[in-house]
Amino acid sequence: MSPPEARLWTALRRGGLDGLKFRRQHPFGRCLLDFYCAALRLAVEVDGAHHTLDGEVERDAARDRWLRIQGVRTLRLPAHEVMDSLDGALSAIRAFIAEGRRGPPPPPFGGPPPPRGGG
Repeated sequence: MSPPEARLWTALRRGGLDGLKFRRQHPFGRCLLDFYCAALRLAVEVDGAHHTLDGEVERDAARDRWLRIQGVRTLRLPAHEVMDSLDGALSAIRAFIAEGRRGPPPPPFGGPPPPRGGG
């Protein structure tokens, strides 16, 4: 794990975020999710600077679309924000969860897997 991922994991593990169980480095199809909460079908990705490079933004978007088709919502947190404010990152996760509970249900399962290398 990268330092920002390790920092976030210390807060998420053992139900540290409101009793929710997260797994780290969770395989899902061809994807490897940084953090995954099965109860909420929520992936949390900690994105370093390389995620802003040409091609990576499109690859991340395709991966997120595929996950959404599978019924998994994805929250992307910039790595520098996790390092600058862990409390802010946890608040962002809570807000994302709350918004999802008010929103429409996830779409049905199906669809082709995302391209390899999206991790």
